[in-house]
Amino acid sequence: MRAVAVTAFGEEPRLLDLPQPEPGPGEVLVRMSAAGLNPVDWRIADGAFKDSVAHAFPLIVGTDGAGEVVETGAGVRRFVPGDAVFGQFWRPGRGLGSYAEYAVAEEKSLAHAPRSVTYTTSAAVPTAGTSAYNLVEETRAGEGKRMLIVGATGGVGTFATQLAAGRGTEVIGTATAEKAELLRTLGATDTVDHTLGPVAEQMRAAYPDGVDILLDLVSGPEEFDAMTKTVRDGGTAVSTNGAADADALTESNLRGFNFHNRPSPQLLEILAGLVDAGRLTALVSNEVPLEQAHEALALSRAGRARGKTVVVT
Repeated sequence: MRAVAVTAFGEEPRLLDLPQPEPGPGEVLVRMSAAGLNPVDWRIADGAFKDSVAHAFPLIVGTDGAGEVVETGAGVRRFVPGDAVFGQFWRPGRGLGSYAEYAVAEEKSLAHAPRSVTYTTSAAVPTAGTSAYNLVEETRAGEGKRMLIVGATGGVGTFATQLAAGRGTEVIGTATAEKAELLRTLGATDTVDHTLGPVAEQMRAAYPDGVDILLDLVSGPEEFDAMTKTVRDGGTAVSTNGAADADALTESNLRGFNFHNRPSPQLLEILAGLVDAGRLTALVSNEVPLEQAHEALALSRAGRARGKTVVVT
């Protein structure tokens, strides 16, 4: 089968011809239609988790994906061949991932795909969607709250905007002028153009009473610290980049933490239901074939990717 893989950490991913995997106990073999591209994909290929997780080579790139079940391993009860599924396919110990014509996932990492959208759209949901849902839950977004999302036009940001706004939260998102209207259609009440100057300064001028929740998806420690000055006394500040100093935030009377996602099949099912109910939209900006996946990964690594990219297998 064709797959995009690396044969050592730090190599540029390339298209290889590899054996089709077989599902073991509790695993599901899926004929892939699409794989969602996430920054964690190239970080894994670069060796970001080499000290904590065993990896086998060649290592197929990719975590998220969607497709049709073709075979199930012993003990699988929730799926049968022919089922449309989506979820997370990272199996580093076996060198398996989602950028391939066939992929293996644990039964507990999959759910039935949304019925109202294509596999391509479904593949954009798992990591970004579960991250956004858990972020909104953990920050206790709801009626009467004001949230600033830094990095609102990315995959996690667009989902978080919708989910928080759906709970009655007043959402302010960073966006260029050309993306401002998009965020408003997703539920944001206001936007801040980060290309016009420091976001924290713009926010303090426009909202001197501050925000209840800071959700920062892009900043490093120094920028994150500046962003926390926009948060009201007793508010919440969260980083997805490991930029939060929880002790320093506590001293400032803020609840702060570095976010770590906890996906589950139940959460995937919730997201599928929201998509089918028309309450959650997955925005796919770019579709690329397996042959061009390495170029899309390079753009993501360089910080020049725009919107959500899906690799069509």
